[in-house]
Amino acid sequence: MIKQLTPNIPDYELLDTGDGEKLERFGDYILRRPEPQAIWRKSLAESKWLSADASFLRTNKAEERGEWKLKPQMPSRWMVRFDYKDMHLRMRLALTSFKHVGIFPEQSANWEFIYDTINDLRQKGIERPKVLNLFAYTGGATLAARAAGADVTHIDSVKQVVSWSRENMESSSLDGIRWIVEDATKFVEREVRRGNKYHGIILDPPAYGRGANGEKWVLEDDIANMLEQCAKLLEAKNAFLVFNLYSMGLSAMLARTAVHQAFGAPESEQMGELYFEDRSHKQIPFGTYYRFRR
Repeated sequence: MIKQLTPNIPDYELLDTGDGEKLERFGDYILRRPEPQAIWRKSLAESKWLSADASFLRTNKAEERGEWKLKPQMPSRWMVRFDYKDMHLRMRLALTSFKHVGIFPEQSANWEFIYDTINDLRQKGIERPKVLNLFAYTGGATLAARAAGADVTHIDSVKQVVSWSRENMESSSLDGIRWIVEDATKFVEREVRRGNKYHGIILDPPAYGRGANGEKWVLEDDIANMLEQCAKLLEAKNAFLVFNLYSMGLSAMLARTAVHQAFGAPESEQMGELYFEDRSHKQIPFGTYYRFRR
């Protein structure tokens, strides 16, 4: 089923988009960041954009690196919250040189799916479903799985990012997550050799990346092998997959085709775009998702 999803997260609002930029509210602060997909004109007056608490200025366009121009009231770190049913997540944000702030708000739609699916598995008698989160970044999906009662293994190649995730776990009053700093492909291949199995796999690969020891990741070259290895790790029944794509031009249909080849056709599936709508009703996608249950 193709479905466009826009999550409800009160601590985030897309205020305006246009002319290659986006204006967003994260908690109490307004940020101005580049957004190549915003090919239309801005709707709000430039004075509104100039009032942002922090504005990202590119210094290296090829690598999307840059620096932030801050208003005096803008802190270097702050917190946002996400609440869903009995899940109460608290995540620390910060301004990075790659324009990221530590959270992708559109992914909260997947956090709800993960939380609900794990609760369903537990109701089926799987007391502590095993979940693997690959390319896990600051751990929103990890926290959602743990909040639902899963045993979670969190994999990311950047030590500082894993430390950031641990902070988010503690802020969310959670514990017991297994943290591993390693190249995702190497970890998955080793788990296959060990014969380990998981009830859930969350796969959120970047377009390009580097492993903990400099291993190169190029999505178009490496994703087929990653999906094949993950298929060997996922339980045949009572299992789920969440697969995200951020590369422009890669559609939900492509994700579905790649997953079907590796895993086979599932019992139920959902796919589409994760998007937000700004105050002027301009809709902009922030990623493609594909997920299934079996």
